[in-house]
Amino acid sequence: MGFSDDTATHQQQRSKPLQPPSETVKSLRILTVNTHKGFNWLNRRYILPELRDAVRTLSTDVVFLQEVQGVHEGHAARFLDWATAPQYEFLADSMWADYAYGRNAVYPEGHHGNALLSKFPILRHENLDVSVSGHEERGLLHSVLDVPGQPEVHAICVHLGLHESHRTAQLKLLCELLERLPPEDPVIVAGDFNDWRRRADAQLSDSGLREVFVEAQGEPARTFPARWPLLCLDRVYLRNASGVDAHAHGRRPWSHLSDHIPLSVEVLL
Repeated sequence: MGFSDDTATHQQQRSKPLQPPSETVKSLRILTVNTHKGFNWLNRRYILPELRDAVRTLSTDVVFLQEVQGVHEGHAARFLDWATAPQYEFLADSMWADYAYGRNAVYPEGHHGNALLSKFPILRHENLDVSVSGHEERGLLHSVLDVPGQPEVHAICVHLGLHESHRTAQLKLLCELLERLPPEDPVIVAGDFNDWRRRADAQLSDSGLREVFVEAQGEPARTFPARWPLLCLDRVYLRNASGVDAHAHGRRPWSHLSDHIPLSVEVLL
């Protein structure tokens, strides 16, 4: 397990500017969604263009994506409207100036992983391979954002395993990553934790992370399956920031665009 170099970014890595910004950004609107590789909840219909239209309606600054397809040659041949660009580029289009991609799963037809779309520059990013040998490939995509008037903002896009023992080990690696970050920097951790037994909060609390929906509503949001959400699989955790206006988007069109319900939060920096 360790950092993978197999990542893509829209811009080259840059140093944070030395001059003070003219205007301070005090909040970020974020969204996290498991894109289900661009298919609806039953895998019968390719709906990525509809998902892009829906995401655009939320005026989001930063989007955390899981199960986003980088390449799939079989689907490209089968579906006439299949995006010629990687799905994260297709979703970013002209709305998000920067994006980063961390390839997790590789197979003969292509690959998929996590991605981050940002209206603010991505200074650098790394993809942490947290796969357990012999099981499904998983990763943590760590991006560092240049937000005017703020210290470096760390955005970590998460997709954890289906087995509890795997998640426990993967959360330990997440905590080790958090320990290496400057203690005063804002941190946003969001994505698909597959934590249906609700064990992650206790493991992450020692790292200073607090889950937004638990803080606001007393329990994490129910996000899976999208049409009849029963399980709390998707989360948004914060450190050195607070969350307001937290929503689980369970109504149409969202309930038909993936097998997970997206979550949105305004993060106060």
